[in-house]
Amino acid sequence: MITSKRLTTGVAIALATLAAGLGTAIPAAADDSPAAPSPKVELVLDVSGSMRTRDIDGQSRMAAAKQAFNDVLDAVPEQVQLGIRTLGANYPGEDRKVGCKDTRQLYPVGPLDRTEAKTAVATLAPTGFTPIGPALLGAADDLEGGDGSRRIVLITDGEDTCGPLDPCEVAREIAARGTHLVVDTLGLVPNAKIRQQLTCIAEATGGTYTAVQHKEELSGRVKQLVDRAAEPTVTPVATEGAKSCSAAPALKPGLYTDRAEIAQHRWYRVDVLPGQELRASASVAADRAVDEDYGVLLRAVTVHGREIVRGSEAGAGRTDVISSGLRYPKSEVEDGDDGDGKPAAETVCLQLAHSFSAPASVKRSPGLPVELTVDLVDGPDAASDVAAFGLGRGWWLLGALVLTGLVAGLLAGWLSRWRVAVWRTN
Repeated sequence: MITSKRLTTGVAIALATLAAGLGTAIPAAADDSPAAPSPKVELVLDVSGSMRTRDIDGQSRMAAAKQAFNDVLDAVPEQVQLGIRTLGANYPGEDRKVGCKDTRQLYPVGPLDRTEAKTAVATLAPTGFTPIGPALLGAADDLEGGDGSRRIVLITDGEDTCGPLDPCEVAREIAARGTHLVVDTLGLVPNAKIRQQLTCIAEATGGTYTAVQHKEELSGRVKQLVDRAAEPTVTPVATEGAKSCSAAPALKPGLYTDRAEIAQHRWYRVDVLPGQELRASASVAADRAVDEDYGVLLRAVTVHGREIVRGSEAGAGRTDVISSGLRYPKSEVEDGDDGDGKPAAETVCLQLAHSFSAPASVKRSPGLPVELTVDLVDGPDAASDVAAFGLGRGWWLLGALVLTGLVAGLLAGWLSRWRVAVWRTN
């Protein structure tokens, strides 16, 4: 046994040495493919006087933003060129004309030196006005050049205080340049007027608006947006769900957009082959004044109406978007073929419903924006993957749990009786 192990080890070492020698002798083929253009992101931070307010997890808005920036800087992908611009950070006076020009680039867009960038952010202190429009124009100039994607992430706690330059018009002007620059906005105060302005800025450039009130939400969302800049852009495909599964559009893996009116169900169809797993998620956005209670339901149903699996989410209060998802792995056991010797696909019906409601004065049409993601991946290797398949495919596990509970109960009862008997004897 020992000799065999030594022999095996010796052979392995010899093969490794030979492979290393071959690797040295034969140079790797040169990769002549051109490098992908680096994406550019600029974080635009509001440093106006209102950022002193202490209403984010017991800290000031400025302190929460600094902590979020540090978290984001630690996680920036290597290929992303990142810069930082401020607004309202330098002029402490009352002259509106001067204060409304107070925007500057704190850290230039380019390869990131994390220490240098963090040091620059640490020096910031809430100071002046809120010139969002000029800051957006400056950021657009900062991101010029190159063929990679461009993204501005604006973090602010208030409206622009430097009219008549309307930030929404500035965003439309940026979009009209044709540089494919996206502006995402994050609001630190759940105020209707702020939300309206920031939503307008985002929508003008194809970006997103998010309301954040906690440090973790802020850092998590900014990280997500920076990561998104490094990923290939996926253009959603417009689709129109039907009122029944039989009339529903057939969807392939991809990203889709739709509209769902209040109290309306939307149906879609996906063909799932044996051995595949269907993964679907849906998000419904509240793009108008809605009531506080909300929810979303995504169900996978057979063509005969039997529910396979469902995902749901609900809540109350203010929200901008609500999402839910589901997974359905189809067994590799074939249910026949389609006439060509290939395994037959199962048609799965996806039903989407939401429980948003609104006052009678709010428009019902067009419906609320829907984003639907459909993906088909290889299913789990074995039915023992309980997280994917559930107990329905593992009755032995349910029986084991029942038996374990029964034995534990009997032992607990016997020990209790024995302790009482001993106590009475003594």
